[in-house]
Amino acid sequence: MLSSTIPLPKRSIAAGVISSCAAAFLLVYQTSWWMGTSLSSTRKMATATRPRRPNTYITNPTGKHTGTVIFFHGLGDTGAGWSAAMEEIREPHIKYICPTALPMPVTLNGGMRMPSWFDLFNLQIGGKEDTEGIKKVVKEIVSEMVAEEEADGIPSNRVLIGGFSQGGALALYAALTLQRPLAGAMALSSWLPLAGDFPKVASANKDIPILLCHGDSDSLVSPDIGRLTKEKMGAFVPNITAKIYRGLGHSSSPEEMRDVKAFIATCLP
Repeated sequence: MLSSTIPLPKRSIAAGVISSCAAAFLLVYQTSWWMGTSLSSTRKMATATRPRRPNTYITNPTGKHTGTVIFFHGLGDTGAGWSAAMEEIREPHIKYICPTALPMPVTLNGGMRMPSWFDLFNLQIGGKEDTEGIKKVVKEIVSEMVAEEEADGIPSNRVLIGGFSQGGALALYAALTLQRPLAGAMALSSWLPLAGDFPKVASANKDIPILLCHGDSDSLVSPDIGRLTKEKMGAFVPNITAKIYRGLGHSSSPEEMRDVKAFIATCLP
């Protein structure tokens, strides 16, 4: 993570409902984050065409398909809630894909299995990170999903990737290290993982537009983490827009989603 003396909040990096466990630690899940709404898996999966991986939620364009948004959820969540959110801000020419991470043991949460893109070890900035896991998921999931869109006739520079919390961290690392040019990237309530690798490993996407959003009341991923992320990336990425939302915790809001919609429209007109 970013190098600083500022500690992460002493709770797991996720959002939504806090569940107590017999093992006497807290697990924080990102379910039902979107204004209390969700769509059933049956309804959402019915909109998918040729889903290439399990539990991938797809909102297909209503017009000619000329761009794609791929959005990654946070720790313990699924793609369902974010798919519902994307449906609320959809544009007719864009396909929205919200995959679900496979369950895996998360060290931070006592080895309990939950949907997670990579392992989390601790809550300390500058602490141990899952270097192998992060790079593996970029190669085996993010890169493959972009390639699948290219195979369907959408060039990579018409693909925007983003995510929330852990998913936003994945999106930032992927966007800055993929060799394919992208349309843009966005990270909500998130951070730049393996920050010490940059700018050395930054590749084809240093000049793409990047949106960073953070609530000023986020008690899970501190606003200071968002500030440090912007400062680190700003040293080698010229086109960053950072938004801070007053009173917003580790969640989203209609105001933030309006900004997301506007950013997508700018990147994928």
